[in-house]
Amino acid sequence: MTALLLALGAGAVTGLALGALGGGGSVLAVPALIYLLGFTPAAATTASLVVVTVTSATALVAHARAGTVRWRAGAVFAAAGIVPAALGGLVSRHLPAALLTGAFAVLAAVAALRMLRPSAARAGGPVPVRASRVAGAGAGLGAVTGVLGVGGGFLAVPSLVNVVGLRMRAAIGTSLLVITINSLTALAARSGSAADVDWSAVGPFAATAILGAWDGKRLAARLPSGTLQRVFAFALLAVAAFMLADAVG
Repeated sequence: MTALLLALGAGAVTGLALGALGGGGSVLAVPALIYLLGFTPAAATTASLVVVTVTSATALVAHARAGTVRWRAGAVFAAAGIVPAALGGLVSRHLPAALLTGAFAVLAAVAALRMLRPSAARAGGPVPVRASRVAGAGAGLGAVTGVLGVGGGFLAVPSLVNVVGLRMRAAIGTSLLVITINSLTALAARSGSAADVDWSAVGPFAATAILGAWDGKRLAARLPSGTLQRVFAFALLAVAAFMLADAVG
């Protein structure tokens, strides 16, 4: 019963982050699966991809209805990350648990610092976009998704703003398309490790994450995005510090 309640609570927070911020759910899901539900780092990153894929797809529907998804830009950005995501998923099987935990802690800290210093949305007209920069950003995000089992929304949103030239609200909606495609690709590459996942815990986790994503979308419309980002960032810094101490301890 305790494990079920933990899964339900952690899933709700994960979905809330994805729905409200267009990312960040997976950087909460992985440590929750490891430290609250007893998953190994490898199993946690695989399970996280399942949760993030279904939750992002659900949140994507809500944002699409609101007209904040730029389908063409998102598809091009995600396409560049498909091969790196698949390769990263294969590489992750052979990495030590401590290395995965430490790398994830560093990435979580970087994500938190980015949220504390959010990029300003483009306010002007069209921004010149270089195809090579878009492809490079998309490929890098795909590789991170594959290796560490994160959707990468906290990296996709600033990239879509600064590289592709989208405004912040459109970047959040479009990032969910990128997350869904990258996570699904990385998950396919990890199909051989799915047997190690405790699906009885992942099911409730994913279910409440889906519900949380809808609440997150409504919350984002009511509260300043800066407030949401700061609260999430400080929580993420605490998680990163704990995971890094565990990895080097």
